[in-house]
Amino acid sequence: MNIRHFFIIGLFSISGTFAAFGQKKTYLQTLEEPNKWVDSVFKRLSKRQKIAQMFFVRANTNFSKAYQDSVGKVIRRQRVGGLVFFQGGPGRQAILTNKYQSLARVPLLVTSDGEWGLGMRLDSTISYPYQMALGAVQNKDLIYKMGLEVAKDYKRIGMHMNLAPDVDVNNNPKNPVINFRSFGENKYNVATKAAAYMNGMQDGGLLVSIKHFPGHGDTDVDSHYDLPQLKFTKERLDSLELYPFKELIKGGAAGVMIAHMNIPSLDDTPNMPSTLSKPIVTGLLKEELGFKGIVISDAMEMKGVVKNFKDGEADVMGIIAGNDILELSENSARAIKLVRKAVREDRISMDQIDQSVKKILTAKYWAGLNVKKSIDENNVVAEVNRPESVVLLQQLSEGAMTLLTGKENIKQLNPEKRTIIISIGTPQVTLFQRELGDFYKNAVFYTLDKNATANNIAKVLRDIKAFDQIIIGIHDTRTRPGNGMVLSADLKMFIKDMSLSNAVFALFANPYNLAALPGLEKSKGLVVAYQKEDFMQKAAASVIKNQVIATGKLPVTVNSFFKYGDGL
Repeated sequence: MNIRHFFIIGLFSISGTFAAFGQKKTYLQTLEEPNKWVDSVFKRLSKRQKIAQMFFVRANTNFSKAYQDSVGKVIRRQRVGGLVFFQGGPGRQAILTNKYQSLARVPLLVTSDGEWGLGMRLDSTISYPYQMALGAVQNKDLIYKMGLEVAKDYKRIGMHMNLAPDVDVNNNPKNPVINFRSFGENKYNVATKAAAYMNGMQDGGLLVSIKHFPGHGDTDVDSHYDLPQLKFTKERLDSLELYPFKELIKGGAAGVMIAHMNIPSLDDTPNMPSTLSKPIVTGLLKEELGFKGIVISDAMEMKGVVKNFKDGEADVMGIIAGNDILELSENSARAIKLVRKAVREDRISMDQIDQSVKKILTAKYWAGLNVKKSIDENNVVAEVNRPESVVLLQQLSEGAMTLLTGKENIKQLNPEKRTIIISIGTPQVTLFQRELGDFYKNAVFYTLDKNATANNIAKVLRDIKAFDQIIIGIHDTRTRPGNGMVLSADLKMFIKDMSLSNAVFALFANPYNLAALPGLEKSKGLVVAYQKEDFMQKAAASVIKNQVIATGKLPVTVNSFFKYGDGL
């Protein structure tokens, strides 16, 4: 039988056609049961083809046709197990996925990083708030609904697994790689919010991969560029970093992604990344914590893993350690060859590889890949921008609004009074200003770019005296809301001076940036809106118009003035 067609075998006889039984079984439940489709595919794979199933390669739709064709050749020749999509667009990805699936002898499991939805990688799609902002939201049902919507989006364009959520506890404000990607510094808050997001996605029929095990939150090194080291005791890791992982594993997480970190208390081998550590991957995750699902490496091309283990040795060690899937090997053809050699040399047992391959095939079955079905290439953009998703996006944004000072002062703002509305950090009039201008009818707009000089500021100060009310938005216009927002020294002094007047502020930036803006703790009103996007600007304006009550709570401690859990 042609292997290209065998995945339709047993379609009507396999147990697991769940429509007649109500709720679909979870991936972990499916793993525990005999599966004719999985067995039939598995038996037709050679040793080399089994190993290839463990490798997932990069795909993009914003690269050249030559690049896209080269990925197709890898799929056809190497018979890899899946794809990790990066930048591009949803319509283009649907078309390319159809092409790639047609080249595959065994259907591909298609994944991407979608911590805030498709918009993390794809244009023309919805980006939900970053996890830092979601950490402020008190209604976890909204986050569950977000998971359901993300699952719909993924499935619409032919993806089966989201490499999310991030369940790292960001207890290091200087963290350069997690930071705003975390739900915050409190392990209970992180576990609760991450579980809501995970459950929404899995209930929506999407596989997940919680990350970055055993916890990447307390590091000031980015593992894309070097190997971070965690010098904490196992007791500390167990009580803090591991807590959300343990909770979500108990809650049925389908997948766990392993970080590239050196953790001497768990494995004292010099320069050993956790990804390549059998004591961490097999000993801690699988045996001690009892995780039965798919174990996925972080990208194997990252410097944190290949810096000290070169020429494909990292790939071999990653499988020895107990990873089921290695994503983004530097050279997947070389890696497959080296793993075959390691099997012949008894460094890796075929039984271990067989177990991993059956997990991967079961994931493909659970995702519906036992049925040959093309993705509808029509109306893709419209169908991943549904009206209900847009409504939910605004609800989440409003739920994140965190009022740190001035509750009564904001209540007393009068739409009839002369109001000056200033945006700091951007040369253009902002949506925040326009939204407020529609309400405060006697309003005038001013902007001060991030490099504004004393002369620029003096012009605003000359006019400000003519107004009864002052509203100021502070905007971080960078692509991602990290630390170190750049504002001129003169602007920082202006903000401090305005804090002592009757000004009300909204911060469209990572809350850690409050530490570099002394004086705001004395302001007559301060709304933290977490990021620059329009949905946050609309939500903050609604709070200042007294149309939305801010219910968010600060998910991190900034300094002695602004602490975890603050919010009026």
